[in-house]
Amino acid sequence: MKTQLIRYARAGYAGLYLVTPEEARAEAAVKAAADELGRPLHAWSVTSGFTDTASGAARACPDPLTALDQIDSLTGDALILLRDFGAFLEERDPLLQRRLRDTLRLGKSTGKTVILLGVWKPLPPELEREITRLDLDLPGPAELAPVLDGILESAGLDPASLSPDTREAVLGAAGGLTTMEAENAFALSVVESGTLHPGIVAREKALALRKGGLLEVAENTATLDAIGGLESLKAWLRQRRAAFTGRARDYGLPVPKGMLVLGVPGTGKSLTARATAAVFGVPLLRLDAGRLFGSLVGQSEANLRQAIQTAEAIAPCVLWIDEMEKAFAGSGSSGSTDGGTSARVFGALLNWLQEKTAPVFVVATANDVSQLPPELLRKGRWDECWFVDLPTVGERAAIWDLVIAKYGRAPADYDPVGLARASEQHTGAEIEAAWVEALHRAFAGDREPTKEDLADVLTESVPLAVTMAEPIERLRHWSKGRARGASVFDLPPGGRRLEVVR
Repeated sequence: MKTQLIRYARAGYAGLYLVTPEEARAEAAVKAAADELGRPLHAWSVTSGFTDTASGAARACPDPLTALDQIDSLTGDALILLRDFGAFLEERDPLLQRRLRDTLRLGKSTGKTVILLGVWKPLPPELEREITRLDLDLPGPAELAPVLDGILESAGLDPASLSPDTREAVLGAAGGLTTMEAENAFALSVVESGTLHPGIVAREKALALRKGGLLEVAENTATLDAIGGLESLKAWLRQRRAAFTGRARDYGLPVPKGMLVLGVPGTGKSLTARATAAVFGVPLLRLDAGRLFGSLVGQSEANLRQAIQTAEAIAPCVLWIDEMEKAFAGSGSSGSTDGGTSARVFGALLNWLQEKTAPVFVVATANDVSQLPPELLRKGRWDECWFVDLPTVGERAAIWDLVIAKYGRAPADYDPVGLARASEQHTGAEIEAAWVEALHRAFAGDREPTKEDLADVLTESVPLAVTMAEPIERLRHWSKGRARGASVFDLPPGGRRLEVVR
């Protein structure tokens, strides 16, 4: 950030907006830039007034208009930091807007750079082209290491007492937090466990991300073994198990981008997203795409930038976007439904998917491919586009095995192969629902579920593939030749494993 500020100041930019909740770290970067430029730094806030940071001399001026007068009275090159000034501009005061534009014009000719500091507030249209936005990245391990050492020293612990592996794990667990949030998480870990524990730091990070509402660290207990079928997809993921390691980079492999998983509802797409994080051994972040969209102009785009910045700070990680088509259904509306907000946000997301270099593996799932624009489906944005169809009879048998064992019964007592034949056109979710219904019936009769219970439940249930036969058949027809099948079947010994073609 210091380097960026120096370049903009030397280029004569009169207005910058440094966006961050980390005021102290941002001010340190501005101070370092001013020192290297050899220019004085003045700072203003509504509480402390207008301050010369070199001498400490301060003049009380709680009014932002008075602060702009003070800027105009300065002579020579200078950097001026205005804390929380965006909040005043949000009120759309025409006098303040006009006065700031005059100040920026004067600053352009006199070598002054005005830096607004704070969280993002949408600028009035009159100022959008006159002030350049800069986002302060979340701190990485190098910035968090001194914070960690400070907590250890304040607790009377020797920083050398942490093993290199534990230190790396703790710093990794704090990725995506601000400096203050990381400091609090480190301190809490010391209070709870007497030392720094990665699990406690990761727990606090999950709570901190949940407060923002855009991203959450999803609890992940799923593995590939918990998925019945989808052998082609699972083999593909296992092949990339070490894709985020330094060894892969040394070999010349690019960082994996992600995968798009399309298919029939209830066939295990979300479970696959959870299992992907377990395969790679990295955190699983879930993006609530619906919450990206805000009511204020520019808020949606700012939310997406914040989510991307957080994911890249936590990387390597898996970013899961569930039911993607629901969030971006209006992206092809040309602004007719939402003023073009969906299209702009979707375009920014596509650009990031194409250009990103951070080790963030994106898993996007969707049920209705007709709602997705064609530019989303092309290679380059994804490593692979998968289609998850209705499970085959062999996959249904595997699913029955997993479901019965999940609820504490022996699969061999219930003939999973026979149940697979009886549950034709049922998805994995519907098979589990059928088993739970059989458990309810048995529990009401104070006994264990029987094969007869299951036969009755399957006879009475109507699967989604029947209820929504037409749209599901259209989806299956669309997938032929357009997406890679997630399932395989085995030919007799000596035969070749082939993808299921439907």
